[in-house]
Amino acid sequence: MSEAPPPVPDRLYGRRRGHPLRQRQQRLLDVTLPRLAFDPADPLAAFPARPRELWLEVGFGGGEHALEQVAANPGAGLIASEVFENGICSLLTRLVPEGQEATAPLPPNLRLWTEDARRLLRALPEGSLSRLFLMFPDPWPKARHAKRRFVHPSIIPVLARAIRPGGEWRIATDDPTYQAWVAEVMEAQDAFTRVSLDLARPAGWPGTRYEAKALREGRQPMYWVWRRQG
Repeated sequence: MSEAPPPVPDRLYGRRRGHPLRQRQQRLLDVTLPRLAFDPADPLAAFPARPRELWLEVGFGGGEHALEQVAANPGAGLIASEVFENGICSLLTRLVPEGQEATAPLPPNLRLWTEDARRLLRALPEGSLSRLFLMFPDPWPKARHAKRRFVHPSIIPVLARAIRPGGEWRIATDDPTYQAWVAEVMEAQDAFTRVSLDLARPAGWPGTRYEAKALREGRQPMYWVWRRQG
């Protein structure tokens, strides 16, 4: 890169809420969501059984990927991060039958974070994450909005501190601007080494609604795995 973009400000962009929440959705936020809260300074203590490793998904959208990962990997504790309230409600609706918001069992290896994920990454203990997922993030395609993208030169040191040596960072996007941006940002750093780049979703990567939409509309996703250098 010829000139580094300005640091990412510690603030949220985009919407927190879409359409008005229904009574059931509001009850999920008021009653169920607190049951999945945790202390970022000691996240492993929030799980009933201490997981063997800690994973984080940044921007879980409707929750499809997060819930499949939780079901398929009971030994890993997953923190699913999302600020959009309708998306949070979408995930919680899948977990809790109506009328059982306060009592229904919840996945023991799932916790939710509903603030900016960058704040969480700065608060986590050093080297605490074994895997980070960034699945089809908002591309912010205009050049003047580059600072709003999660993949950004200023986030690399933050991720390098939070992800243990040998840990994985998985990125998927169908947006050509974001694909080029990922390549540009990651080629200019030395904290992460590229393990793979695929044009078809690899095994062990659950699908999302955003991927399905991209494929229906003829866009080509890319799937990266980056490894934290030791």
